[in-house]
Amino acid sequence: MYNEVVYFDDSKYSGVRQLEVMRHLVSWVSLAVCMYGLNADLIPYLRPPMEEFPVPNCTFPFIYNEVTYHSCISVHSDYDWCSLDYYFQGRWRYCKAFDPPMCTFPFQFGKKYVYECTKEGYILNRSWCSLTDNYNKDKKWKQCSPYK
Repeated sequence: MYNEVVYFDDSKYSGVRQLEVMRHLVSWVSLAVCMYGLNADLIPYLRPPMEEFPVPNCTFPFIYNEVTYHSCISVHSDYDWCSLDYYFQGRWRYCKAFDPPMCTFPFQFGKKYVYECTKEGYILNRSWCSLTDNYNKDKKWKQCSPYK
C-alpha cells in the first residue's frame, strides 16, 4: 500500500493548526519528561504561546434598525452591546467599562467612594459604574461588562 502525504495550506487556518500541533507536542514532551526522568526544570518553558485575540473597537455612532446610537445599547439584549460597523451588519460585541461613554472613577455612591465597577445596588447582580463623579446627584450610569 502506498502512503501519500497531502499538504494542505490554507493560511486562514494555519495559525490555529500550528497552535494545536504545539499543544499536542507539549503534552507528548511533558509525558516523555515524566516517563524517562528528564530534567523537569524545562517543563515551564514548553508551554505554547497564548493566543491573543484583539478586541475590535465599537463604532460610534452606529445605526441599528434605522435609529442612530452614540453609546452602547441593550436593545434586544440583556447586556449592553455595540456595533462594529456604522450600519449594523450583524457584527457586534458586548460593551465593557472602557467603551464610550466612559466610566468615572472614583465616584460617590451612597456614603462612600467606589473605585471600580460594582454590583452593589443593582438587583440583576451585574456590574455597573457611574458616568459622573457623583452618582447620588446625577444618577447617570452604565453596565460595565456582562462577564463580571
